[in-house]
Amino acid sequence: MSLKLTTSLSQRLVLTPQLRQRIEMLQMTSLELTDLIQQQLLENAVLEEVPTQVDVGELAEKILDHLASSDSETPFESTESTRPTAADVELGSPASNGSGDPDVLNAVSPTAEGEHSESFDGEGMDEGVLETGSDEAGAGETRDAFEEIDFGREFQDYLDPGYKTQEIEYKEDGPTFEQFLTRPPSLADHLEWQLHMSPIAEDVCDAAIAVIGNLNADGRLNATNEEIAGMGPWTEEQVEHARQTLMRLDPVGCGARDVKECLLVQLEVRNESDRLAARLISEHLNELQQHKLPHLSKQIGIDVDTLLAEVQFIRTLDPYPGRRYSSEEPILISPEIYIEKLDENDEDYIIYFADDGSPRLRVSQHYQSMLSQGVSNETKSFIREKMRSAVDLLRNIEHRRQTIYKVVESIVHRQKDFLDHGVQHLKPMMLKDIAEDIGMHLSTVSRVVNRKYAHTPQGVIELRRFFTEGMLNEEGEEISTRIIKLQIKKLIEEEDSRNPITDDQVVKILAKDGIKLSRRTVAKYRDQMQIPGSRERRAVV
Repeated sequence: MSLKLTTSLSQRLVLTPQLRQRIEMLQMTSLELTDLIQQQLLENAVLEEVPTQVDVGELAEKILDHLASSDSETPFESTESTRPTAADVELGSPASNGSGDPDVLNAVSPTAEGEHSESFDGEGMDEGVLETGSDEAGAGETRDAFEEIDFGREFQDYLDPGYKTQEIEYKEDGPTFEQFLTRPPSLADHLEWQLHMSPIAEDVCDAAIAVIGNLNADGRLNATNEEIAGMGPWTEEQVEHARQTLMRLDPVGCGARDVKECLLVQLEVRNESDRLAARLISEHLNELQQHKLPHLSKQIGIDVDTLLAEVQFIRTLDPYPGRRYSSEEPILISPEIYIEKLDENDEDYIIYFADDGSPRLRVSQHYQSMLSQGVSNETKSFIREKMRSAVDLLRNIEHRRQTIYKVVESIVHRQKDFLDHGVQHLKPMMLKDIAEDIGMHLSTVSRVVNRKYAHTPQGVIELRRFFTEGMLNEEGEEISTRIIKLQIKKLIEEEDSRNPITDDQVVKILAKDGIKLSRRTVAKYRDQMQIPGSRERRAVV
């Protein structure tokens, strides 16, 4: 054995920072891309935002309003010819420093500073304050600020416990304490607050906090006592004691391992442990879930009406107590692509990007001119590096727009009937079909359609929703599986509630329309749409 240094030649794919950024930008939404651009504007001094005509016009109006207010308050030694107008600012006159940039504020900043210095500088400030104080408290006296507090107004709820007339009760409504919260309390925050308010031992409280950290969104505990005990200096008995304490806090049932334990604890807290519902939950929960009520009534020896009353009481319990404190927030959907027709008589659709207000970037000319000036080599190297990064960012943004446009253009070409007539005309389409059409890799198309929405004549739709599997009918035409699911859902919605149709009957009805499916396939589609079986639908009604 010996150590040697050798050289070898090999070819391998290496992701450069520019290529990695291009891939990441493809799967970004428009909001995420705006955040990235804002971050790059802060980090890269070579990049600058291009002001739009609207921004320049608003800036000019603010400047003119500021100058007009300055003229009305204090003398402003200037002529109308030196005051910049809105047209001067928009066209980049000398008053706006030769461009439409916000540097035009420098033209008026000395005047604004002079006005403020005249009104707050020198002895005039002290005289003004003394005169104001003498008018309110009398000449030669200074009024104590503590005496200005209206204690009767602020503390009337505590000083006057008797009857209050409507005139006394009226006062300005102040903000409630709920308005001070930056976010609603989570399930963990709510449970930990109750733990610290409960008279329990410190080690039990610490173990209960560890249990809280292992709860899922439903309030269910999936970890074992042994696993939680290994997280700290607790025994399994202490963890079980902490779990039992946690299950009796609000919401009751958090920390249970299954539905049966969760419901039984809620009955115990309600002092209903001796009720028939407790026996049904502990011994016949599977029969209740399958709605076998006639069979169950004969098995336990009670009439169906009494059993239905107990079932209705069990439905008042919450098998998922943690969901009421779910921290899921609504997702903000911002369409990035618009697919429209200029005229109803036109057959072709136009595709354009939404003007989402994201910054328009350019490379600063100031730093470009610095390269030709007498600056140090270190400064030139820094500017070149930043300019290279800025150019790569601009190219990647343009590449992202072109890629999205190509993918959407191919989708529109294939799904024109859907855009014209609705979901019933949605054609089967796979990601590989678009990838082969535009000559790109399958993963690239997958990144483009992920979490991006398009505004279409059929509503705002995620691009991924255009892609569905299909099957052939008896006539040899491809039918989208989404259309088949809609047909199954429509059949179930139109069924007789007293005699719901079964999966076998759905198979026979679809076969008459030329769609051959197995019963298992119908059951799979029904489960995907979260539609219960025929027996459950009959029991619910």
